[in-house]
Amino acid sequence: MTTAPQESAIDPAVLRLALIALFVVAQAGTRPGFGLSGRELATTVLTLAVAAATAGGVLPFRRRDSPEHALLGVPLKVVSLCVAVVLSIVLLTVTGTEPAVAALLFLVGAAAVRHPLRHSLPVEALALVGLLVPAVVSGNPGRDLSLCLSTGLVFLIAYSIRQRRATRTAEAREAVLAERARIAREIHDILAHSLSAQIVHLEGARLLLRADRAGEALERVDRARELAKSGLEEARRAVSALREDVPPLTEALRALAEEFRVATGQECVVEVSGAERRLPAEAALAVIRTAQEALTNVRRHAPGSPAAVRLGFDDGTCELEVANPAGDPPGSPGGGYGLMGMRERAELLGGTLETGKDGQAFRVRLRIPS
Repeated sequence: MTTAPQESAIDPAVLRLALIALFVVAQAGTRPGFGLSGRELATTVLTLAVAAATAGGVLPFRRRDSPEHALLGVPLKVVSLCVAVVLSIVLLTVTGTEPAVAALLFLVGAAAVRHPLRHSLPVEALALVGLLVPAVVSGNPGRDLSLCLSTGLVFLIAYSIRQRRATRTAEAREAVLAERARIAREIHDILAHSLSAQIVHLEGARLLLRADRAGEALERVDRARELAKSGLEEARRAVSALREDVPPLTEALRALAEEFRVATGQECVVEVSGAERRLPAEAALAVIRTAQEALTNVRRHAPGSPAAVRLGFDDGTCELEVANPAGDPPGSPGGGYGLMGMRERAELLGGTLETGKDGQAFRVRLRIPS
């Protein structure tokens, strides 16, 4: 029997409500305490008012982000925090108790963590002004100045926490976008390499059937069928790569060489040098896709030509080279994945791609860090 994944042990709203209740209880148990006359009555009213304003500023309410829940462009939650700060300073002036100090520090920190600087900074400024004015009037600024320093420190710490959270959120978003781009690139490669060629062959078959050339049309359909099988195999490779389940490079390259031999009847030699090591999934897929596209280009633009694949492992690098005797002209890669796609993969991995005629051979050389 399976169980649902356990969520956070304490809901943040419940924790905030518990802190507000703890403040009320602590203030009630601290002299002058609660009562129905004099300072006790003032303490009771101010404590409950601070609790209510704090709840309005930190507890979630339905449609809290609606545009109408603002006062002169300032969210009502920020207004509630400002009111709570003023009331907590008045409570501190009346009682001089530690719960009032704790409430003030909590409000300043909550504003810095939950709201952008343009909204949280006025809350901190209001707290500083509210503390400094009584200090100047009374002529005894010692405690109030230390409270000013404490609120400033709490504000800076809370704001740094907000910035750290924002950075983590941005990094997570970038990671998601990068993964989406990777998946889109894989899908694009598969579709561009397989389906577009199938469409061409099927369209040709349709025109041939209209011209009563059934034999040639059947040949086109057979080619489209082979392309569909090849596309399905590419899709399986892409899914394996996304799951980081790419087969060993030598095995994959030998499979591509065998496909080349079956399709063309020409030899395709695979040579491996150096101490083979397993590459990260994306790097391995880049090598496989580059070899696949290079061999496809040989079939398209140098028909009847053999090919050679060399995979080399050096200190910190992996190099793939696909070569074939250059035709006259050697032909230019086109369609399918193409040189642009191969070069893009190499650059994303911090590698390089070189292509062109080298003596009597046309070479594609990929070099990536390993």
